[in-house]
Parts: sequence; structure tokens; C-alpha cells
Amino acid sequence: MAARREEDAAVYLEKHKLIELMDNLTSMLFFYRPEKPREFLIEKLEQLKLSQQSGVIGPNLFDDSNLDVVFRIMDPDNKQYISFVQYKQALTMMGIKDINECPDGVNEDRISHETFKIEATQGLERCSATYVQL
Repeated sequence: MAARREEDAAVYLEKHKLIELMDNLTSMLFFYRPEKPREFLIEKLEQLKLSQQSGVIGPNLFDDSNLDVVFRIMDPDNKQYISFVQYKQALTMMGIKDINECPDGVNEDRISHETFKIEATQGLERCSATYVQL
């Protein structure tokens, strides 16, 4: 009986993408650290509702300037490229789970700033797409 309830709960969570939603909301709380977290969450949920109604991808934790900062952290010598390992670490840290294992530059172990931003943006869009599916 308990196993059936757990299975039903898991199906429910997966169907409604609730784990992804909670992960995204929690990440936003930690990133922005608002003075009034409950009001912040209400605002984000209202944005999500609008995203769902309009079909537009929901709020994203990282914008272009944030991606530039992440890349610079991984490239302190300003070589304008990072290794594949650094690329995977950065995307994982940003909460992207389905990472492209063959981005441009992987064979040379040189992932350019441009490639990193493209891959990060696409990965974040896939993460945010869960908002539209609520």
C-alpha cells in the first residue's frame, strides 16, 4: 500500500514538473536573497502563471551578463576558452542537467565564450520550459 502511494506521488510530481519548479524557485531565492521571500515567491509564481498562459518561457536565473561572469570565473587568464571539464562544471553548477556532450570545440578541449553562452542559454531555456508546462 505504501509503495503504491509513493509511486503515485512520484508520477504526480513528474507529470506536473514540481521538482523542477521547486528547484528553480529555491535557486532564485538563494541567488536574489530577497528581503521578503514570500512576496518574492508570490511574484515569481504570478510570472509563471503569465508564462503558462502566454506560452513564453518563464523567468531565468542567469542573463547574458551573469553568463559572462561565470565564464570569466572559469577563464581567469582570459584565454577566451575553457576546457570541456570546466564547461560541464559551470553548466552543472547553473542547474543544467542535460548538457550537450559534443559542443563546438570539444575535440580541441577549447570551449569558446560564444559556445559556452549558446549552450548555457539553451540549457537554461530547457530548464525554464518546465514553467510553461505547469
